[in-house]
Amino acid sequence: MDHHYEVIESSLVYIENNIQQPLSLESVSNNFNMSKYYFHRLFSAMMGCSLNRYILSRRLNVSLQFIQNDHLSLTDIAYQLNFGTQSSFTRAFKRQYGITPSSLRTKDKSLPQEPIPTVVKRPIKNINGDIVTDFTLTDFKTTRVSGIAFEVDLAKDDYKTKIRSHSKMLLENMDESFNGSCHVIYSNCQPNSTRFKVLVGIPHDIQINKPYYFTVDVPQLFCAKFKYSGDLLDIGNVFISDYARFLKISKQETENSDIELIQSFDNIHNLDSTYHIYAPIKKLPIDSDL
Repeated sequence: MDHHYEVIESSLVYIENNIQQPLSLESVSNNFNMSKYYFHRLFSAMMGCSLNRYILSRRLNVSLQFIQNDHLSLTDIAYQLNFGTQSSFTRAFKRQYGITPSSLRTKDKSLPQEPIPTVVKRPIKNINGDIVTDFTLTDFKTTRVSGIAFEVDLAKDDYKTKIRSHSKMLLENMDESFNGSCHVIYSNCQPNSTRFKVLVGIPHDIQINKPYYFTVDVPQLFCAKFKYSGDLLDIGNVFISDYARFLKISKQETENSDIELIQSFDNIHNLDSTYHIYAPIKKLPIDSDL
């Protein structure tokens, strides 16, 4: 896993350093002495998008700096970044940013450039010729969880700050000597809604007589179990891509459950550590290849 991680991380730096060159799947994979077919599968699995799509997004990211330079015409920018024509550059720019590059100049606006993305560390496996994030099919056993429950609205809240602040509230009301595990349970995300419920708790029966503190029994759930390093709040899009690939390749189906995900940490005092994600799925006959 470390080797795969290092290859993709190095490839992102290579792309950034050669963004004005005519990059291709073959040229990038050859730089790392890999088959272009294997490299493409590995890159797509690790980054959640194709290599060509990633290169396009990074060219557009670099174009933001070029647009601020009044000495460069849009035709010059398109040429320098290998878009071929100004119209091709303009179409791609508008798809990514919702505005044309010319309007970015005339309206005296600016868009921030994004740094090279972080490659999320997680184990991977090869299934039927495709690469996916490693998983196991397992039961999440019936567990009593005590902690603090609250609601998050992605359209209104700074959800990362809100979830972290409530995690700290739980710690402040617990015995400091407790060194056990912690679950973050995400539930009741309705279709076409940006609101969902979160319970941050420990698998013990504790009593905290304050508003929003609850003890709930999580039923046994059959789940796909994934292992990550980092913060789920920062790698959400990566997990969505990983989970979609898992469902497609494993031919599993999601379970109709109020619980969307369970994030489990070994130590409640270290929520930046490696953790597991449990995603409820239907218990179907398991293919012998899995």
